[in-house]
Amino acid sequence: MINFNYETDFNLDNEQAFSDWLSAVIVSEKKNEGEINYIFCDDEYLHKINVEYLDHDTLTDIISFDYSVGNELNGDIFVSVERVEDNAKDFNVSFEEELKRVLAHGILHYCGYKDKTDTDAEIMRSKEDEKIAMFHVEQ
Repeated sequence: MINFNYETDFNLDNEQAFSDWLSAVIVSEKKNEGEINYIFCDDEYLHKINVEYLDHDTLTDIISFDYSVGNELNGDIFVSVERVEDNAKDFNVSFEEELKRVLAHGILHYCGYKDKTDTDAEIMRSKEDEKIAMFHVEQ
């Protein structure tokens, strides 16, 4: 089950389309969907988590806590809406495209993809692009 939670004034339009897409992303990686909670927040909220739990005194767009067991993906994914907005401007893409990239990124980490080395980051970016292309809104 994909859940969306809000700790800021942001609201995701068309939650069902995003939930369906994220479920399809999980299946496309041959994983099973457990309980995944997305928590949308602001920079201050995510910065506190970064300092308290990861001992990183930096801003970031996403922090994921992976509670997966075997092939069943479970976890909490915190997303700073402010960082996504800034990154969209920096990368010259729409807010929605950058949001999709970040949402997929969290799932891909749960699937075992890393992004610390240049090679791993390149693979991660390719996987993100592949998953973004899977997004469809039913008419």
